[in-house]
Amino acid sequence: MKPIHHLNSSMAPASPEALLPVVLAGARGHGRWHLDNLRRLQDKGLVRLAGICELTPLTEDELGGFRAAADLPEQSADFGALLDSTGAAIAVICTPIPTHTDLALTAAARGVHLLLEKPPAPSYAEFRRIADGVAAAGVVCQIGFQSMGSHAVPAIRELIARGTIGRVYGVGGAGAWSRAESYYRRAPWAGRRRLHGADVVDGVLTNPLAHAVATALVLDGATRAEDVAGIETELLRANDIESDDTSCVRVTTVDGGRITVAATLCAEHPGEPYVLVHGTTGRITFWYKQDRVLVQRSGHGPQEFTYGRTDLLENLVEHLEGRAELLVAPDATGAFMKVVEAIRQAPDPLALPDDAWYLEADENRRVVRGVDGLVAAAADTLALYSELGVSWALPKEVSS
Repeated sequence: MKPIHHLNSSMAPASPEALLPVVLAGARGHGRWHLDNLRRLQDKGLVRLAGICELTPLTEDELGGFRAAADLPEQSADFGALLDSTGAAIAVICTPIPTHTDLALTAAARGVHLLLEKPPAPSYAEFRRIADGVAAAGVVCQIGFQSMGSHAVPAIRELIARGTIGRVYGVGGAGAWSRAESYYRRAPWAGRRRLHGADVVDGVLTNPLAHAVATALVLDGATRAEDVAGIETELLRANDIESDDTSCVRVTTVDGGRITVAATLCAEHPGEPYVLVHGTTGRITFWYKQDRVLVQRSGHGPQEFTYGRTDLLENLVEHLEGRAELLVAPDATGAFMKVVEAIRQAPDPLALPDDAWYLEADENRRVVRGVDGLVAAAADTLALYSELGVSWALPKEVSS
């Protein structure tokens, strides 16, 4: 791959035509975050938002924030045609999960580099199609696990390497969030395992709290598919959906490591998700959305740090210019995709009994009794729900 050079903020101001043209596929929902970020990077002189691909064009209000009519991006529902007409160098894909593969390969075939939202694909086979396709095309693909841009991640890895908390014997992850019932009605694919015969796998561990799984794997050092020796899953649901909203997973690595992540979208008191590194002489807690780290170890008082974060699109641009290593290449998410595959192949989630949850009427959301403490206990002990004595937990499903 040859570096791409353009004028940037460290040089003379660039004309819009000199900036890297970017097409955003999916500008509503979570895509609004990418739209705002692209405005920020355009104002910074790094990229130019050249096109937006949506089935229904964005309105003037949705496109607010551009300085002049000349800045308005081209809009089209035809992704390939939009890439061609704009001469896009980068495509940001933030569309429904089942569409990722075809859109990514459409961009790759045109030599367009990618920022692909997480989860990259609904199955391991589709993930391999993407990873192999972009490699064959010679384009760069960044997977959108924003927590991997946190400067806390290399800092924690350094603490582990120095033996700050002794020998690491496991990593836990906990996510206690809440979602109203309307969350599952926002799109046809929401809360689905399959749609029209295609895999979706929109569960709590694979989509909204996927960062907890991926970050726990990264801190353990088990990022590649071949690092995974076995996976145990327990998938449950309180909501009237096809997929899971209260689940846990335990990954065993080829090095004997254990990573247990528990999550729910039915929390009693929603809080910040975190990853917990267990060592023989201490522990490290990482609230990955806040870039905040707490180190606790024998013979020392607790130490808390807050770190900066590198934006993944900004990192991709710098990588294309030959100024930075790519932070989240596809193969660095192979272990996460093995977890997605295990969840995809597991039996459909078990509906929790009626007495296990209640409706929070003011917020129109379902709440699982005691789930906040259960999620925390799983991360703390590396145990699955069924091993914590929960009456409604089902026997684990094991995937090798």
